[in-house]
Amino acid sequence: MAPSAQPTLSYCLETVRRQDPDRFLTLLFAPADRREDLAALYAFNHEVAKTREVVTEPMLGQIRLQWWRDSIAGIYEGEPRRHEVVQPLAQAAQRHGLDRAQLELLVDAREADMDDAAPADLACLVSYAEVTSAPLVRLALQTLGVQPEGAAATVAAHVGRGWALAGILRAVPFLARAHRSRMPADLMRKHGADEAQLFELKPQPGLTVVAKEIADAARAELTAARRLRGQLPRTAVPALLPARLASLSLDRLAKAGHDPLARELLRPDGLRAARLAWAALSGRW
Repeated sequence: MAPSAQPTLSYCLETVRRQDPDRFLTLLFAPADRREDLAALYAFNHEVAKTREVVTEPMLGQIRLQWWRDSIAGIYEGEPRRHEVVQPLAQAAQRHGLDRAQLELLVDAREADMDDAAPADLACLVSYAEVTSAPLVRLALQTLGVQPEGAAATVAAHVGRGWALAGILRAVPFLARAHRSRMPADLMRKHGADEAQLFELKPQPGLTVVAKEIADAARAELTAARRLRGQLPRTAVPALLPARLASLSLDRLAKAGHDPLARELLRPDGLRAARLAWAALSGRW
């Protein structure tokens, strides 16, 4: 008897599984009838987020981002482009009444990626975290049937910022290899951290202090979100699970002395999926 074939994932699910494994884990805890729509949303986010990595000059990045703006316009004008992400995103937008402005924000936010200069200060970094991540949390809530209003809107903003700040810390060595940094320039100067040494992946005490300040800001965002946890329905949980993953990343960074270049941070966390499952089942994201 021939072995049964493995089920084939849709293009969007496979894209998220390969390119955004953390969010892929979170959508597995969503109701089955919402997973494809969440996958379309997350695949769209991946497409716009990778813009800086797939272009050789800022002008090409601007052209790519404009293509996505035009694609969003086509979705809401009833003429979605024939594209493996645009078509499923159009279906999700129609089914759940996704907010066009939030989709457009995710595209506009990536304009900042075309500038390789580090943010001026922590406030600028937090603003970047807000615009690149919070709209996605709001859209995920909508997909799950939770309108991002009142407490839900506040939680989405906090989770988005906390998740993005934790992700920025995880990305430090990868950006550094490309001679890019999101470490706030004023904090680097204040703590005597040298960007040239960072680009050479050389550990330095000042860098760990900068990373700790960013980590503290991320934890503050996640704590603020959790204070409002009781005001949201359980149906919102899959959209908010990135908060738990962010906390796990921040815990690992703390154990590494807040050194974002520490080799142990590159090792996979074997308990990550189990801890996420506990958070999903308990609702304690």
